Amino acid sequence: MNLSLYGLDQHWVAVDCGMMIRQDLPDSPLQVPNLDTPATRGITPEALVITHGHEDHIGAAVWLWPKWRCPIHATPLAAGLLRAKFTERGLATDAIQVIEPGEAIESGPFTFRFLPVPHSIPESCALLIVAGGYRVLHTGDWKLDPEPLVGKPISATMFQAIAPVDLVVGDSTNAPMPGHSRSEGDVAIALERAISRCQGRVIVSCFASNLARVLAICRAAHRCGRRVSLMGRSMERMVQVARGLGYLDDFPPLVPSSDLGYLPPEEVLVIATGSQGEPRAALHRLAQGRHPVLELGSGDSVIFSAKAIPGNELLIERLKSGLKRLGVSLLDEFNHPELHASGHPAQEELRTLYGWVKPRWLMPVHGEHRHQQAHCTLAVALGIDAPLIPVDGDLIRLDGDGLALEKRHPQPPCIVTKNTVAPHPGLRGESGSSSRQGSLYVALSVMVNEASGWTRIGRLMLDASQASPFDEQAFADWLDETLEEVQAESLAELRLALQPRMLSWFTDHMRRLPDIHLQILAVEVPSQVTSSE
Repeated sequence: MNLSLYGLDQHWVAVDCGMMIRQDLPDSPLQVPNLDTPATRGITPEALVITHGHEDHIGAAVWLWPKWRCPIHATPLAAGLLRAKFTERGLATDAIQVIEPGEAIESGPFTFRFLPVPHSIPESCALLIVAGGYRVLHTGDWKLDPEPLVGKPISATMFQAIAPVDLVVGDSTNAPMPGHSRSEGDVAIALERAISRCQGRVIVSCFASNLARVLAICRAAHRCGRRVSLMGRSMERMVQVARGLGYLDDFPPLVPSSDLGYLPPEEVLVIATGSQGEPRAALHRLAQGRHPVLELGSGDSVIFSAKAIPGNELLIERLKSGLKRLGVSLLDEFNHPELHASGHPAQEELRTLYGWVKPRWLMPVHGEHRHQQAHCTLAVALGIDAPLIPVDGDLIRLDGDGLALEKRHPQPPCIVTKNTVAPHPGLRGESGSSSRQGSLYVALSVMVNEASGWTRIGRLMLDASQASPFDEQAFADWLDETLEEVQAESLAELRLALQPRMLSWFTDHMRRLPDIHLQILAVEVPSQVTSSE
């Protein structure tokens, strides 16, 4: 759900506008960013700038843009995907303006230059943002891929030319990973080798937006004597838009899925959506034996050319169990890691980029707290100041003294239900109204620990009698780890730091989110009490 706001002199610009699928909730609804905070502060973006066409960067635009009605600037592929979404929703597409990679736009005091970077979708761009005498590099999602298959490798000269920059707002997704991420060219070789060894039908599941992967699968299928069919609405839309832009000129002729039953099994290859276990996706229906045109059985193979997104593990395991019951052979990230490559930079790639652009400060974004912390550690070792790790809703100021947290605004999730956006049930919070999802009361006693920030003392008091069940021990363990990481000088600051993190944890671990009431008490431990006691 990427959505960043950059402001100077009351002029604001939004960067990206993404959504996520809440597969832990009934009917797997969409979740979009909460706009209550910007609205309360009188913030309305004068422009929406898109870094690339992934759903977590563009998917919420059809729901949130009508509140803004501002120009949207996107590269051709992202613009094409947005137009298709807007048309489906009955929205005019006049506001969507195409910007070519390498070009620049202006909005008020801001200049945004689109700098092309390799990623798992074509036309991904980092943004060089110039305003108020500052130069900010918003990296978006990127990697250093010497053989991206679709698009060109990154231009070192271009990034060296913008040095030095004041701030990098940087991708932390793979910051804990040493070395380099795998190239798409290497994955293409591994895919052809794997497909050539398969006997029956082959189903390859990957993200629809990874056109380099889709193209590699098609080329491998052609060399192995197989005909290609697509399954899944998002896959069909992505290929249609990409072919219209000339990205898949050597794409083989496609077989309609309705004709697959007429082909010998050894000539069939299907590229299907559903690698994350999505209940409505094509691969899930195949695993359940409920697909209208194709049945899988013993001798067939399913290749997962995608990594499990954290939080989807249970759904993916259920999907794989269904496939195993059919006698299908599985190739995935565990037994064949060479069949997937991340679209995000590992440590050596981060070091290389920062050697080019020479940033003064870093603000780590994307990934979880541990990824951002690893990013900070790497930056500090390179002599880059990384004073804070942001959470959703933080208002952060950049000035001559660096980065400072102005205010923290907790961000309750907003769910798209019946084509309307509304706060998740049970998040009425301070309004005093009762929640149909119940209430959860959390009380903890803490003390200051000079070595590691704050430490919980005594029992964690939980009253969850009115809320849906959750793993209380897992929550207590998470809370202890979080307290050690939080930097707060007072109980008030500690509460502000804990609230959004706690809300995020319960959002990920409870099917029905209740009103959450947090009480923190400070205690002093007598000086004669030792740690062993």
